[in-house]
Amino acid sequence: MSAGQAAGEAAGAAAASALPRVLSALFYGTCSFLIVLVNKALLSAYSFPSPMFLGIGQMAATILILYVSKLNKVVHFPDFDKSIPVKLFPLPLIYVGNHISGLSSTSKLRSDLSFNLEGYMFVLLNDIFTAANGVYTKQKIDPKELGKYGVLFYNACFMVIPTVIISFSTGDLQQATHFQHWTNILFVFQFILSCLLGFLLMYSTVLCSHYNSALTTTVVGAIKNISIAYIGMFVGGDYIFSVLNFIGLNICMAGGLRYSFLTLRGNSKPMQHGDEENTLPESKS
Repeated sequence: MSAGQAAGEAAGAAAASALPRVLSALFYGTCSFLIVLVNKALLSAYSFPSPMFLGIGQMAATILILYVSKLNKVVHFPDFDKSIPVKLFPLPLIYVGNHISGLSSTSKLRSDLSFNLEGYMFVLLNDIFTAANGVYTKQKIDPKELGKYGVLFYNACFMVIPTVIISFSTGDLQQATHFQHWTNILFVFQFILSCLLGFLLMYSTVLCSHYNSALTTTVVGAIKNISIAYIGMFVGGDYIFSVLNFIGLNICMAGGLRYSFLTLRGNSKPMQHGDEENTLPESKS
């Protein structure tokens, strides 16, 4: 085989291996983007009082979808046994922290990201939980153990009941059940849509963490947040223009896009012919 043919095959193989990384990152970014828009409508436009209850709905949707899919042999993951909590820990705690902090920050912050101490604390917590979630998810989705569907299912199972108890004890559940817009068909549709998008977001997070690094997943999430801010400049009416704010948003977006481009380009770059020769073991003298 000639050097040209070898280089062509290497380039083709590299492009094929890069495709899942790109598609999984786009899938995660799209799901993350859409769910923020829907949640912003629920929590801000309708003034839904309970981010925690919304999180419970998303966990319940995940459990239901995966359980029915397992019964119909669409997906496969191991049945419960006493070793599963040990295998999964501490991911359920990180998962629920990421979930609730993300929903809470969505309800507290304006599109212009103007200073709000409570909102920024939730954003900081969400950044920490997101990074930790990416790292531990990549460790836990070994197909020989729980696999990606098992991680999703048991994560939701282990945390939905404690979250319901916390919601009930704080009065959060009562506020949600007595919310005035439950008879509003459009509100109910968006609530159900948010629950379904919650499942897709968790699934896309697992896929993106599997095919990419945890840092790449985090950076894609950051790009999504900045994209939401850009849209908020024109839609929603809560953006207040500031030169420093606008410059900061553009710096964040440029940095995130640059990192993503270099990461995907570096992973897809084929090994040069000279590099292949340098990797060959030295011949015996």
